[in-house]
Amino acid sequence: MSVPGARIGLVGPLPPPSGGMANQTLQLANLLREEGFKVDLIQVNPPYRPGWVGQLKGVRAVFRLLPYLANLWTSAGRVQLFHVMANSGWSWHLFAAPAIWIAKLRGIPVIVNYRGGEADVFFDKAFTWVKPSLSRADAVIVPSGFLEAVFGKRGFSTSIVPNIIDLSRFEADTRQCSLGLTDSPHLIVTRNLERIYDNATALRAFSIVRSAYPGARLTLAGTGPEREPLEQLAAGLGITDAVVFSGRVDNERMAVLYRSANVMINPSLADNMPISVLEALASGVPVVTTNVGGVPYLVEHEKTALLVPAQDPEAMAEAILSLLNNPVKAGEIRQAGIDSVRQYTWPNVRVRLLSVYKRLLAKTGRSMADAK
Repeated sequence: MSVPGARIGLVGPLPPPSGGMANQTLQLANLLREEGFKVDLIQVNPPYRPGWVGQLKGVRAVFRLLPYLANLWTSAGRVQLFHVMANSGWSWHLFAAPAIWIAKLRGIPVIVNYRGGEADVFFDKAFTWVKPSLSRADAVIVPSGFLEAVFGKRGFSTSIVPNIIDLSRFEADTRQCSLGLTDSPHLIVTRNLERIYDNATALRAFSIVRSAYPGARLTLAGTGPEREPLEQLAAGLGITDAVVFSGRVDNERMAVLYRSANVMINPSLADNMPISVLEALASGVPVVTTNVGGVPYLVEHEKTALLVPAQDPEAMAEAILSLLNNPVKAGEIRQAGIDSVRQYTWPNVRVRLLSVYKRLLAKTGRSMADAK
């Protein structure tokens, strides 16, 4: 279904940092090029130039925005459609909305690929401002049924195009079949250290787990403004010696980290289709996650993961212990998780995405006769 030679303007963030949307943008660009597309990457988060501008709050936005708008305008003159990776908050206003309006001014179709787990709250507050831009998108694609419902109740139809998992990187280690038998389990959290991800609840749950497993270890893999308060909380809980704040972990080392883990914890307060959960499932790591946003659309409780209420460390600890104390149950959930992520590989996602491209590229007058 590809269109050899078609040029796509892909708008979104790129690593660093290696967040979910940044990794998806980079991965999608590479996959589209392998399909024969030409891809213009319009990065919304390029390094500040000069570097010291990044220290100037408020002013630094101008230094990033003006070159971004210029890149959008130039790219719109040579591509056949824009594919915009969109999120909630200021990211929408500063990056997604301008891309939509420039696409319309330059006469090219535009796809909004909306991914924000906080979409419902954001729309409640700002939909008056969002709607005029969103109405000018030629297509809206979302990764989950959760966001499909969020848009649907506001009168916008969407197509579901899931996030993509690369099974060549995140591959289950057969050794993990016996990890549930260890006395020193390794738990991991692979979300940034921001309030929305509620790492504090993970620390509190871990302190309960450690009462049953004194040799247990916890790794928090991520960066963010909450690191110091979280370190203070770990000290207050008396678990500093068992907790590692690893900082930013690159993509290759992240795969190694998953393979070293017994349980992955996702304590988020709001979520859509977290890549970190997909990565853990693909790596054969049983997942304990909060039951928020799009997560119940991604995993099934007691089958592919364990779901717990948000901000409930006791329930989280109980779920973790149920896996550590029952290797058979952990193994069943582990295998079901591995099986479930195959639907998110590129060959499956490709069909959905390229069908949207095919429909919109037809508006440019490009022949689709060679599409497969």
